[in-house]
Amino acid sequence: MGLKSYRPITPSNRYKLLPDFEEVTTSKPEKSLCRPLKKSGGRNNTGRITCRHKGGGHKRKYRLIDFKRSRRDEIAKVISIEYDPNRSARIALIEYPDSQRSYIIAPKGLEVNAEVSAGEKAPIKPGCALPLGSIPTGSTIHNVELTPGRGGQIARSAGQGCILSNREGNYALIKLPSGEIRKIHTSCYATIGSVGNGQHEQVVSAKAGRSRWLGIRPTVRGMCMNPVDHPNGGGEGKSKSGGGRQHLKSPWGHAKGQRTRQKHKGSDQFIIERRKTKKRRR
Repeated sequence: MGLKSYRPITPSNRYKLLPDFEEVTTSKPEKSLCRPLKKSGGRNNTGRITCRHKGGGHKRKYRLIDFKRSRRDEIAKVISIEYDPNRSARIALIEYPDSQRSYIIAPKGLEVNAEVSAGEKAPIKPGCALPLGSIPTGSTIHNVELTPGRGGQIARSAGQGCILSNREGNYALIKLPSGEIRKIHTSCYATIGSVGNGQHEQVVSAKAGRSRWLGIRPTVRGMCMNPVDHPNGGGEGKSKSGGGRQHLKSPWGHAKGQRTRQKHKGSDQFIIERRKTKKRRR
């Protein structure tokens, strides 16, 4: 994947960097693997906004992705590399000998007409899925399962990849993209290689309109709101204290910067080393 720049004939084109889609081989998705996608606008089942700054955007269809790779010991052929509007990574359309087709996340280096498979005896090459017990240590993997048979949950976005660092008994030590080291059972499946479209983080929209096409609404600072709308709102003029010397917190009790991960979570026993966070400047 590459990025293309534009001549600065307008202010929005001056810093614009967009993907060139050179790796995409077709513009139409597989109809049998597409489903309608209803927009939520960031609202839950009761109609309340639980995720702000969502709304609008272009119509999309959801592509069914095979995260489980349930068809084992069968060789599939890559038909095309496609764009998926629902994720940052590209997806690959594969076809099995019985003409059944499915989508998988396209790893870096996967090309059309390549052969991929899933199973304990699958070859060690990009796009092939194997249990962690059969993958050589030091390999880069993605689409890693946390529970056997549930399907890949880790390292699925563009450019992401985990490192299989070691094995201890029935567990493998996986270094996640965040720097966290976690124990995962060796019967869990993972796919060889890192996810493609690695330059996605360097994309510069350069205008508000493109964000609206993606369904991203504007963000307003809390201190510009009224007290009824935000804990930081209110005050005479510009007031960083929210109009008074109160302790800032949300209506649900979360203070600013408080971690929202559940304490004493059952999966804590599988975390060997926490992710490395940047030190705050004083």
